[in-house]
Parts: sequence; C-alpha cells; structure tokens
Amino acid sequence: MALRCYLTQRRKPNCVVDKPITWDISNLSYTTVGLVPTMGALHRGHLSLIHRACEENHTVIVSIFVNPLQFGPDEDYYNYPRILEQDYQFCRQAGVDAVFVPTSKEMGIGLKNSAESSVIQVIPPHIMTSVLCGRSRPSHFQGVATIVIKLFNLVQPERVYFGQKDGQQLAIIRKLVADLNFPMEVIACPTVREISGLALSSRNNYLTGDQIQQANGLYRALIKAKEGFGSGLRRSKTLIALVRKELAQISSLSVEYIELVEPNTLMPIDIVEDEGMLAIAAHIGNTRLIDNIILRNRQPIIAIDGPAGAGKSTVAHQVAAKLKLVYLDTGAMYRAITWLVLQHGIKVDDECAIAELVSHYCIELTPSEDPLYSLTIMINGNNLNEEIRSVEVTSNVSAVASHKSVRQALVKQQQTWGQKGGLVAEGRDIGTHVFPDAEVKIFLNASIEERARRRQQDFQRQGEPEVSLEQLEKQIAERDWKDSNREVSPLQKANNAIEINTDGLTVSQVTAIIIQKYQHLISEL
Repeated sequence: MALRCYLTQRRKPNCVVDKPITWDISNLSYTTVGLVPTMGALHRGHLSLIHRACEENHTVIVSIFVNPLQFGPDEDYYNYPRILEQDYQFCRQAGVDAVFVPTSKEMGIGLKNSAESSVIQVIPPHIMTSVLCGRSRPSHFQGVATIVIKLFNLVQPERVYFGQKDGQQLAIIRKLVADLNFPMEVIACPTVREISGLALSSRNNYLTGDQIQQANGLYRALIKAKEGFGSGLRRSKTLIALVRKELAQISSLSVEYIELVEPNTLMPIDIVEDEGMLAIAAHIGNTRLIDNIILRNRQPIIAIDGPAGAGKSTVAHQVAAKLKLVYLDTGAMYRAITWLVLQHGIKVDDECAIAELVSHYCIELTPSEDPLYSLTIMINGNNLNEEIRSVEVTSNVSAVASHKSVRQALVKQQQTWGQKGGLVAEGRDIGTHVFPDAEVKIFLNASIEERARRRQQDFQRQGEPEVSLEQLEKQIAERDWKDSNREVSPLQKANNAIEINTDGLTVSQVTAIIIQKYQHLISEL
C-alpha cells in the first residue's frame, strides 16, 4: 500500500517538502509508525502531539485533511483556516518524517457534508454521539469516525495521537479502535493552553482581542469546579453550578452545555466516585469553543523513569515510605516473568511461547513484612523477591520485557493498581506509557560509569560472582540502547518529567529532592 506524502527533513536532508513522493509503507515494517491526524492550521497543541509521537516512534506521519464530513451545513467548512505551506514548515521544524495531505477525491468523498455524501460511513455508538457536542452536531462524529478509520487503514500506524481537549472525540475513537480490533494504541495528550488558560484551538483565530479575554473565562470556570472538587465536593449539580456561576459573569458568552460525564463511556454521572470529565461548549460571537477538565478522586501517582542502574528502585521505595504511599515495583514484575521464562527453559526470543506462558500465569502482589519490599512478588504462591534479582534474570529481563504480550499483560495489571492512585511506580516507560496522567513525573539519570559501580556493589552484597567494571559498563550501554530503541514503549523522558542526575548524590538526597518537588507540584494542583 502506498501513500502520497510530502517528506520533511527530519532524517532525509536531501528531500524537499514541496514535492510529493510515493511512500510504500511496506518498507516501514521494521519501524514503528506514529500518526498525528489533523485538519491543519497547526499550533503548539499539535506540536505537543508531534513531540510525543517523535519520542515514541521511529517514523512520524502527520495527516492534514479538512474533513467535509464532520461539518454541518451551516458550519465553517469553507472558512476553516487553510495554511498548508505554513503547516509544512511547522512539520519540518517539529521533526515530522512525512506529511500526508490527501484530497477529498482521494479520500473517496465527493460532496461537502455527510448529509449529501454517498460515501459509506462509520457510525459510532449512538449512546456516545447523542450527548455533549453530538446534540447540536448530529452527524459530526460519524464524519470524524469515517475519515479517521480511513486514515488508520491507509497509514497503518502502531500509535495514533489525539488531544484531551476534544474529550468526546477521544472517547469515541478509543471505542472504535477497541471494537474494530485495530492493532494500535490511542495516545491521549494533555490539553495545551495559553498562559491565561485558554485551550489552544485553530478556531481561536476567529476571535478578536476582546473575545479572547472573554474566552479565558471557560478555563477559569473549570478551575473553580476543580477547586471545589479538591475541597471535597463530588455531586455533579454542585460542581456544574460553580461553573455556571463563573460563566454568568461573561455577558457575551452563550453556554451550549456544561456536563459531567464518565470520560470513557460519556455517560452522565451524578457523583464522581473515581473520575469524571467536566465539559463545556460555548459560543462567543460566531465562534464555538469547547474545553474540559478531568476530575480524579484518587491520591496522586509518582512515576519514576530512567535507565538501568540510575537508582530508581531504591529511591522509589524510600519516597513511598516517607510519603506513606504504595511502592509498585514494576521492574520486579518484569523480572518475575523473566524468571518464569527461564524456569520453563523457553528462549527469550520465542515470542509465541512466552505469550502462551504469560496467558497462564498471573503475578500476585501482596503486602510485604520484609522492610526491603513494600510488596511481595509471588507466582503460584512462591515468593520471588530474591530469585528475580539474580545475574541470569538481570541479563535477560530486557529481552523478555520487549515482547508485546508481556508488556500488555503487565501494563494492564499495573494500571488496575493505579486506578485509586496513592502509589510510587518506577520503570522505563511509567510516565510515558503506563501512567501518562501521573501527577508527578521524575526521570532519574546517572552516568554509565556511576551505574556500573553501583551494580558491582549490588553483586558484592548479594554474594554474586565478581564482574569487572568494564564488563558492566558494556552491558549497561547495550541495555540502554535496547531499552531506548525497542518498538514497544521505548525508554524516553516524558515531556513534563523533571530530570534528576544522581551522580554524586546519596539516596537520601535524591529522595529529598523528589519529595520537595512532589509537595510543590501537588500544592499547585
């Protein structure tokens, strides 16, 4: 299958952006492909999606298509901003590999709106499209779903990226991907805002200076509800009343809806038990704006990422103990699976056998009486806290953890643990993949020399055979490369993570730095 794309200069300096080429995506089978679907008029909000995609994939494609199917008869299809040359330059500077700019004809659409078009369309569940924006835009999400599914089929990405600002669209696309068994991840990225709080949108270009000042009130109103939620308010009517009271002060603003719904199903909720999405749609002049905020009834999550030997496990354990949070040792979970693979004599590159093995075993996490561990890692009633830290397990865990079946099974269990929050988790993709909505993200780093020295000391304490520093440095460098280049959730620093270099710092010092930053960030939430 081939796409007519425009190459940027991210990795191909001899290509020019204004000449279309045919990209045979079968040639990309050895890479991971990330897709950022857009309608153009790109801004910093799109940039955050692109940066995330570039961090997590070998190849990044941005699609630009002003989709006529998602516009109603009286909406702004013809006036929607089209600045293609500027968008090309934006993508080149952002590090995109290719820009896919199909025509309506190439997308199989002959007419401008869904009511008149004869194209076969994808119809999402009515229960999700008849609420929120769907009330005033009855064919909108049908049009969105049709083009998004076409893009998925054409580009065949491993990951697709959408902003949280369009919360209803995000929920519907997640549902479509799950129900239609698309082999891809839907990555939600936080809403990007102006300093004033106004959510970035291409339609902000329609607003005058005075109208922008008025539009800032949408976020202020959401923050009022968030503050009320933080003080213990949980009832939908009470929280919505706080929003409505704030918006009533903006005389030129016309409210279309203010609703509190479950973020994934979009069903209305009366009381927020776990989490809720408080969503607004309003008009200022002829411009329709939407925004939302997620209210979570949970304790914060601290996600600590970093390369092997940076001190994540020891630091995370101490942070959890001092803050009285649960320490979720995700690395130990992967070690447990690795131990299981080795016990069964399975080769670490035998993906089918490992997938079969993982499907029959479940890791148990129970409170530990051992002061060294917050949780005991068990399989079939066997305590594996010591066995999983052997040299053999250590040398094979990266290879086992790279298999999709292993990661999918363990990430699902980790996310279940994280639903109530109140934990410290460490690993190599905790802040980027497992808990992307963690309140506090830390990236611990250290030089290879320092990490090798620490590893040697660990082996000595455990009574393991002596390993030279030179050999350990080589092993660590190889593991860094494997972890950073694996196709599934590679080691990356999250965009909003705080990096701490631990060279020359004691565990207590690093712990104190994280706790200080945690307390500061939580005070701002």
